[in-house]
Amino acid sequence: MTILSFTEKNQLTQDDIAEACNVTRQAVSKWENGNGFPEVSLLLPLCNELEITVNELLSGERVSEEDYLKKAEENMVNLVREAQESKKKIILSAMAAGLTIIAAVPLFLLSGMLAMENWMRILLIIIGLVVICGGIVIACILDRDAGAYECPDCKNRFVPDMKSYIMGPHTITKRKLVCPNCGAYKYCKKVLTK
Repeated sequence: MTILSFTEKNQLTQDDIAEACNVTRQAVSKWENGNGFPEVSLLLPLCNELEITVNELLSGERVSEEDYLKKAEENMVNLVREAQESKKKIILSAMAAGLTIIAAVPLFLLSGMLAMENWMRILLIIIGLVVICGGIVIACILDRDAGAYECPDCKNRFVPDMKSYIMGPHTITKRKLVCPNCGAYKYCKKVLTK
């Protein structure tokens, strides 16, 4: 069962859900299609409107009283696992960036400090640049795939494409991106779960 099946069962439209949760109809459409999930603060209002429990929403199906505790535990474990995997990717990203610097800087120093032929000097610099570019690419891929970004306007969570990720101005915890849901171009907060 999906959010769509819950809305159909209760004969609710996307507009009904959007109004109850104070989001756009497009956000509800993404939830129904499985392309996004409501933020935590919207779970209770959404579940109240759909007349289901949060556990049933997370499970995607009606849950009997006997299975309720088991499904709740499975859902919590899945959320914790996703957050842990995102943290690991962020740590690996930072390690890749650090190792890149540790590997490239000595190549540049050697090319400038030692007496050698120019072709060797150029070769060391080229190798250093390749190491830096490779490390940056690996760090960016790991960081982009760790969690998602949350739009401050519609609260939609999304993973940006690589071009948007690289070109977006950023701070440590936020990146300026275009929300695919509402089209706002704002600083979106990095979150660990999608």
